[in-house]
Parts: sequence; C-alpha cells; structure tokens
Amino acid sequence: MKHLASGQHLIYISVGSNIEREKHTKAGLQAMYEVFGHLQLSRVYESESVGFAGHNFYNLVVKAQTSLSIEQVCLALKQIEDQNKRQRGTAKFSPRTLDLDLLLFDDVVSRDPVELPRSEILFNAFVLQPLAEIAGEQIHPVVGSTFSTLWHEYDKSQQQLWPIEFTWNEN
Repeated sequence: MKHLASGQHLIYISVGSNIEREKHTKAGLQAMYEVFGHLQLSRVYESESVGFAGHNFYNLVVKAQTSLSIEQVCLALKQIEDQNKRQRGTAKFSPRTLDLDLLLFDDVVSRDPVELPRSEILFNAFVLQPLAEIAGEQIHPVVGSTFSTLWHEYDKSQQQLWPIEFTWNEN
C-alpha cells in the first residue's frame, strides 16, 4: 500500500443498519472515528433487505488507516456493534442495529481470524458499489480486477440500492 505511514494499514469496513438506521449509523461512525481517526466515507445507500423480509438498510463503506492488527480491528468493530445493542446468535440474515464487517486489510488474503477479502464484496451491490466509489482503482487481491471494473461488470438487476442524503461530521 502506498502513501501510508510506517506501521499503518489501510482498511475498508462495510457499515449496515436497518433498525434506527440514522442513529446507529452515526453512532457507529463516531465510534470508529474514536478508534481509527479520520474516516473517508462512501455515499450512504438505502437498499432492500437481502435474504430476509425486513426494513430497508442504510449501507456505506468506510476507509481508514490503523496500526492495529486484524484481530484488534475485528475486536474493536465487535465492541462498537455491541455498544449499539447488536443482537448476536440470530439468523445470518436478520434485522440489525449495526453491522460492521472488515472487508479489506491491506492486500491480506486469509480465512482466519476473519475471511479477507470478504466474499460479499463480489455478491452484494450494497458492499461493492460503495467500495468501488472510494477504492475504485484498487485491485481485488484474489480476482485481480479493480473494484470499479467489478462494479461495472456486476449484474445490477439483482439488488436495488439508491444514494440518500446523509450527513455526519467527524467530532
């Protein structure tokens, strides 16, 4: 990764919420800011629930830099979800106050402690479109195409999403 300070890692995190969406999305962004510092945000998109019948989601992707390890980043994201009353042990596809998933950690490819890059990058428009927006020229470390190319080739009839007005200011 170029343009990173020594010991810094470039990370991308997907953010989703369909319970009190604005409240939990803003709270999640604020908590991530407190952990990682400056955040670059994609636009926020509204999308229909995928895999279950439920309220629409707010989704976006966040870019940040960190000196934390993959394990430490995942723990921080889990703690932020817990602070936002994330219910665990429910079905994979279910309503949630806040869902934070580490999508990319530099160019790491791994299965443990977490799958990197996250497979849903290739399958969910609500992940791929905002990722392509803020990391368009970066190359997917497994498939070897840029995220812009992957979004351009994605079958957009599968999932509908649309940008919404959303304001959050780093504090």
